[in-house]
Amino acid sequence: MKKILFIAALMLLFLASTMVNAQSNQSKEWKLGVALWTFHNFSLAESIRKVDSAGLHYIEGSVFQKAGNELEQSSVMGLSPEGIEKLKSYMAEHKIKMPSIYIFGGKTLNSWVSGFELAKKLNVEFVTAEPPKALWDSIDNLAGTYHLKVALHNHWKGMSIYWHPDSVLAALKGHPNFGACPDLGHWPKSGIDAVEGLRKLQGHILAIHLKDCDQLNNTKANDVNIGTGVVNFPAAFAELKRQKYNGYIYIERDANYKPSNLPSVIEEVKYYNEQVAKLK
Repeated sequence: MKKILFIAALMLLFLASTMVNAQSNQSKEWKLGVALWTFHNFSLAESIRKVDSAGLHYIEGSVFQKAGNELEQSSVMGLSPEGIEKLKSYMAEHKIKMPSIYIFGGKTLNSWVSGFELAKKLNVEFVTAEPPKALWDSIDNLAGTYHLKVALHNHWKGMSIYWHPDSVLAALKGHPNFGACPDLGHWPKSGIDAVEGLRKLQGHILAIHLKDCDQLNNTKANDVNIGTGVVNFPAAFAELKRQKYNGYIYIERDANYKPSNLPSVIEEVKYYNEQVAKLK
């Protein structure tokens, strides 16, 4: 009997240790990258080099960015099959992956098809978008056809129908191919607490745009380095860990620093690493 109790105690200790290690390693599963709006004044090829120099390996592309002379004389949306292959090779050369791309369209379903076609050719996992409410059913079906998820992104009140987490939840209802891409720096402009927003969207988050701003309840608030504005990032990171989130976190800057936003991205990578290291 004593031997059985001893073995049972060892098993309990092992399970407890495993659970602690799983919790402590949860944040290590987050995939930090850059949303390329951060470098929208540069070509995609130039942006890839900047992300590489920041020591990161994931990007969220955008269809409206220039491809760059190294790839093709076109926008990303206009890349030929040869240009797409060049892009894939260029990313591999710089050890960069593109899990998602921001696409957009108009009021008709056909205006969205080309974005989904490009996303599929680039082998992304999901697209980030803000489709109009009238097309929710159609876009959800289109996403299913292309075997892609749609991460609904929020701007601020008055600019986006997704400005509030509740509006995102309304769009998710009945649309299995929809998920969320919360922009933590846009929420405060509409008076939304970032941590509360994350709580509401638990289980639906495909990616996060890591951003900060300098004022609450002001749609014209300025974009600032994360950790220097109104967003409580230690609490936000703790909430993501509580949710056992294991997706993508994209640094995104709206400001246009000279000569580029690269120095601020490097600073934000440092801040992110410092805060994640403090998680228990």
